[in-house]
Amino acid sequence: MVAICGALSFFPCLSNSDRRSNFCLKLVLVMLHLTYVGILYGFDKELIQKTKQGPWYTAVYLLLLVATLAKYFVVCSSSPGYVLDAMRAMNETDASRNRETITSKQPASSKNGSVVITINRNQLEKNLLGSGTTSWEKLVMDMYPPGTSVRSVTCTYCNIVQPPRAKHCHDCDKCILQFDHHCVWLGSCVGQGNHCWFWWYLCSETAFSLWTGTLYIQYLISHVSKQWWSYAIVFLLLAVLSVCLFFLILLFIFHSYLILTNQITYEVLRKRRIPYMRNIPEGVFPFSKGACRNSYEFCCARSSMYRMEPLPTALELEEKLRPYTYSDVLSCRCC
Repeated sequence: MVAICGALSFFPCLSNSDRRSNFCLKLVLVMLHLTYVGILYGFDKELIQKTKQGPWYTAVYLLLLVATLAKYFVVCSSSPGYVLDAMRAMNETDASRNRETITSKQPASSKNGSVVITINRNQLEKNLLGSGTTSWEKLVMDMYPPGTSVRSVTCTYCNIVQPPRAKHCHDCDKCILQFDHHCVWLGSCVGQGNHCWFWWYLCSETAFSLWTGTLYIQYLISHVSKQWWSYAIVFLLLAVLSVCLFFLILLFIFHSYLILTNQITYEVLRKRRIPYMRNIPEGVFPFSKGACRNSYEFCCARSSMYRMEPLPTALELEEKLRPYTYSDVLSCRCC
């Protein structure tokens, strides 16, 4: 045991128990992919022969495997979008503007014809630090309806004013922008910063699993009278893959629906527990801008990782409640 602990001390990523569990989960997922591919090519001699005749088939299949694993690790390593990071980014932007403003307003003293600008650095830092929290608080509170108290939207754990759709994750111990859910297999949250990558990972994982399942079914059909033990192993693996594929397809369809309607899992599952969602009528998607624009902004228009959406006004909700007419369809109101 001492030897194991000593060995782990050389690997910082494994020195923490939570990191070790995340590392083990990632290792298990990678080994599952390699096991399914290895057994398939180890048992199916006809598939190997087909590979020799047309190598492009196997090349595309293996390329999909590599792309799937690559997207998985990209999602694992990407930030979901932390509220604290967004606040710091805004404070840095405000700080640079304040420096320019203070510098331009400093009195200039003339000496021997040259202009000397003097800046009180302590006073400058005090002004920057003092205005940071206030600027963030004002920005966030402008996104809520008038009369909303600061205390009601302040995280009791991080002591940070949360923008709409943000939530504190107890596993990560941080507030996440557009918190969707905490994924155990990723070891992190899915939020505004990595939701797009998560959807693309689901897409490639579903395609890879469908392709692998098809190859396993073809093997079972063509090797019915072969050795029973190899047939049993392939059948067992196919059964496990079918269960995983079932949930993968459900996840892919569900998150595609969320993208088209600009929703997050947390809002769908806990609607009545979220203050800003309680009074939203059924069938109304408060943050939706139309299916096409929602999809475009989700996939292509993420110019800022810390993009925050204000709550819709009463007039905007009334407009969303209005049923579609023929002219609305022609004008692409739904898009």
